[in-house]
Amino acid sequence: MSVLSRLASSLNRRDEVPNQELAAEIVQNADEAAVKELVDGLDHRRKDVRHDCIKVLYEIGAQRPGLIAGYARTFVSLLDDKSNRMQWGAMTALNTIALERPDVVFEAIPGLAAVAGKGSVITRDNFVAILTKLAGIPGYSEAALLLLNEQMLGCPSNQLPMYAENALLVMAGALRQEFVRTLTSRLADFEKESKRKRVEKVLKRLG
Repeated sequence: MSVLSRLASSLNRRDEVPNQELAAEIVQNADEAAVKELVDGLDHRRKDVRHDCIKVLYEIGAQRPGLIAGYARTFVSLLDDKSNRMQWGAMTALNTIALERPDVVFEAIPGLAAVAGKGSVITRDNFVAILTKLAGIPGYSEAALLLLNEQMLGCPSNQLPMYAENALLVMAGALRQEFVRTLTSRLADFEKESKRKRVEKVLKRLG
């Protein structure tokens, strides 16, 4: 049975369970041929099939990134897709393989930043997660930390506590004081006290 025939859209399903089950099976079997079929499906004439393919691929990446890491440049190319769903799906896939292919992901940072700046919350979340991962890799850390600090300066206040908490370990490096200044400067931005307190906890740990 074709992999594409098992996608949610092919089964006339509106939920994601078939896609998730398919991803789990491909991971369990380390099925590289199935991954290749899904990647080929990213150019399918039907939009719903393309959307399901990227969904299954990033679900695979979340569980076994090595299976999709070889297609890093394919995911980068999808950042220019007209569909927002494909853009954030590609960003999600790249997030899952950032530690496997930091060279390709880092090279694509300008494009990633442009998409994150005008994309959905999910797109930005994955971009910040990518920067956090790169910040922990020698050779990429300094540039990634500077970009991460820029994101924390300009991101919506609603997202800042999560970004700061997730990046706490990498922020404790050479640019620690810069992050302290950035987070301190944003303490007045929060409408909810609970979110401000979360950032204050991060500052306490950094200090």
